[in-house]
Amino acid sequence: MAKDTVQQIKERLGIQDIIAPYVKLRRAGRSLVGLCPFHKEKTPSFHVSPERGSWHCFGCGLGGDGFSFIEKIEGVDFKGALKILAEKAGVTIEYSRGANKEEQSKKEKLRALMSRACEWYAGNLKGSPAEKYAKTRDLSDETIRNWRLGFAPDAWRALLEALTAEGFTVPEMLAAGLIKEADGKQGTYYDRFRNRLMFPIRDNAGRVVAFTGRALAANDVAKYLNSPETDLYHKSEILFGMDQARNAIRTRNFTMLVEGQIDAILAHQAGFENAVALSGTALSDKHLSFMRGFSDNLMLVLDLDSAGLKATARSMEPALAAGLTLKVARLPFGKDPADIISEDPKAFAEHIKNSKHIIDFFLVVLAEQEKDPLRLLRAMEQIILPMIAVVKSPMQQDHFIQATARSLGLSSEAVRESLGRVPKHSEAADGSTRERVSPPPSRSAVETRSQLLLAAIHAYRGTPLAKRVESEYSRITEVQQVSSEISSEPALFKAEQTFGEDPREDAADELLRAFEEAVIREAHQEGVNNLRRAETAGDAVAVVRAQEVCAKLSARLAALGA
Repeated sequence: MAKDTVQQIKERLGIQDIIAPYVKLRRAGRSLVGLCPFHKEKTPSFHVSPERGSWHCFGCGLGGDGFSFIEKIEGVDFKGALKILAEKAGVTIEYSRGANKEEQSKKEKLRALMSRACEWYAGNLKGSPAEKYAKTRDLSDETIRNWRLGFAPDAWRALLEALTAEGFTVPEMLAAGLIKEADGKQGTYYDRFRNRLMFPIRDNAGRVVAFTGRALAANDVAKYLNSPETDLYHKSEILFGMDQARNAIRTRNFTMLVEGQIDAILAHQAGFENAVALSGTALSDKHLSFMRGFSDNLMLVLDLDSAGLKATARSMEPALAAGLTLKVARLPFGKDPADIISEDPKAFAEHIKNSKHIIDFFLVVLAEQEKDPLRLLRAMEQIILPMIAVVKSPMQQDHFIQATARSLGLSSEAVRESLGRVPKHSEAADGSTRERVSPPPSRSAVETRSQLLLAAIHAYRGTPLAKRVESEYSRITEVQQVSSEISSEPALFKAEQTFGEDPREDAADELLRAFEEAVIREAHQEGVNNLRRAETAGDAVAVVRAQEVCAKLSARLAALGA
């Protein structure tokens, strides 16, 4: 892809042209502001800079340029964002010669093939056994149309022959996972899906990349059959229904995770349009990363039998480690979401309303199921403690430690000591190993104010304000080495918020005074530390030197009135 394609788009589309269709913006000084589309808020914290072509939200911390905005809002990768913006700007995407162009052409052919296969299956549905089965599951005609459900006929080569007649090749259909080669019969091919209700699986941009087929014959060995992984379909990256659910996830501020396609579709039909489903795989890091782009809250609505409790808890540890707030809606034993929605949608809504944090959920369920105190203790150690161990918030950790102690009739200290013995590494949902992640260190007062002042110099270059700040900044930082890196976008937006469109020269006086005080206090604390080290070492010369430094810094603090 030629580099100037991106530049052409940026020249033709301003950042406000890209964002305005999704966010109502109003002018506020140098920036445009509006309600963030990525999290719920009542007071606008989403800022757009037409000058720099950037955006930043002070509420959720997200930010970037026009391409990153489209990636997040549309749930696509960079290439997907490029395609959307190129169409909007009227720019033709140019691809470089060679392997990349060939690879792109191959994927485009596969996408056309999968789209056609979806339409072919959907065209077979009317009056078929698959339609009859869908109706027994209470799927409405509108729902069936919206999700493009279809029917794979009970024939060996119906799809193969139909698509071959339309010009698609056997290698292409093999690459798409639509057909298979017969065992021991080289060169003989047949349809992968036969006599099944077909569910199209779409990527985050809404393009069909795979299928799940639900068997219609009672004696079929595989009740559900999924497409194999292909160049288009990577099951660890795609959640069924996410292309239709993402806007509702933003609005409701949580993702509802169910187990099967019918569960997800019926949830949407009942008004829970934030539901998505796994497609024959465990929850992966890529799933979690993508979900966090829409909400930090995840709710499990799964059919949890007693045998699967430990496995479920283990598979959810990565979600807790990623910082997601994870809840569980408890369903009646032996009932899945589709059953309850079909029987009584209001009852399903009540289960959602009464959901609990996953750790609180397991504390209750384990205590109900295990009456023997020692076996309960062992279950808590195996299921509860590993989940508490990956919770990022110290306050939340302490809450769950106390809750576990109360449930077991033990002291918090005993639970805390056992928690300290939980291995630091846990197996991820995708089978990999990860170490518990500590939250990044918070910025000191010096760093925070330094970034803001540097941003003011950059944002108001050449104005009296910038000259004054630059002069005072150099004088203050003689006391102590302070980072002078180029300011970040959040700092630039913050500076514009703080000083307005046409700031006075003295507008930064209070901030400069606070910055100087913070710098001197930090330097004074370091001087005190040096004094203690010198006294401990018995170094008289170092003691005198440290005392002099502390005295000078104390005098400067006094002069500031601090």
